[in-house]
Amino acid sequence: MYPAELIKPMREDLASAGFEELYTAEAVKEAITQPGTILVVVNSVCGCAAANARPAAKISLQHSKTPDRLVTVFAGVDTEAVDAARNMMVPFPPSSPSMGLFKDGELVHMIERHHIEGRPAEMIADNLTQAYDEFCN
Repeated sequence: MYPAELIKPMREDLASAGFEELYTAEAVKEAITQPGTILVVVNSVCGCAAANARPAAKISLQHSKTPDRLVTVFAGVDTEAVDAARNMMVPFPPSSPSMGLFKDGELVHMIERHHIEGRPAEMIADNLTQAYDEFCN
């Protein structure tokens, strides 16, 4: 587990953009199984989360279509919530950071760590917005 002081700014980065932080497996399951679209960001302390994943998630929200709900769990901290989110992202292996777009409880789009590392935030955001165009109202 990482100290709360260390991850506070990383949590606030997404929270300030409208992402709801989920801390329990029950909260994750409740959120993901609701009707509509939901973007789940598995946040982390790594450099690619700071340089690529979080900025991409925020940039994607400037698009004309966006998910109905935005949530985040923090790898290495919110173990129960992260495990629940990852279990709903099967068959994709656990990775952080990562992002999953769900529609009516079904995973419809996934961005894994290897899609994030070494790619600019704008490219990742474009990947997300293409999924929003396909799956969001």
